Amino acid sequence: KQSTFLAWILRMPLIKRWSLMHTVKGENIAEHSHQVAVIAHLLAVIRKEHFGGTLSPERAATIALYHEVSETKLSDINHVTKYHNPRITREFKKLEDASEKECVASLPLALQKHFSDLVVQASVDPEYKTLVKAADLISAWLKACDEIAFGNREFIPVRDRLDGMLAHFKEKLPEVRYL
Repeated sequence: KQSTFLAWILRMPLIKRWSLMHTVKGENIAEHSHQVAVIAHLLAVIRKEHFGGTLSPERAATIALYHEVSETKLSDINHVTKYHNPRITREFKKLEDASEKECVASLPLALQKHFSDLVVQASVDPEYKTLVKAADLISAWLKACDEIAFGNREFIPVRDRLDGMLAHFKEKLPEVRYL
């Protein structure tokens, strides 16, 4: 059976982020995942250099590269819809999990073990997952600030919501505060 793994990954540039919002500058999940990978790598290096951390910056970056892979099947679902209530969130998470597992299953059996704990978010080590989530929020916050700088006021509530979410990570992760 021929693997379709690369088809999943190479579809990432086709998936538009912020699809329900007007954007001055478009963004896709490949660009976003790259930015999150750079930020996650940076956060892990800061943790290691300044706060005695032991996470691998390279592993953090790799997990971040794959953190949106489910969207190649499901598309980008906006935050307000996905987190509208706990029941809806649980159902979206089930869909994402099934999509991530399907992506890994598209690899030859011998390779699946090398990707499962990178692609399937439920299998990602919690410390890395938290760091990548912080990087994800920072990337979204930077996008919101960029849109606002170009006069797109539609992103003001997004930035304000992300400010609140990032406050939690600033308390929890000193590397986020440092950055």
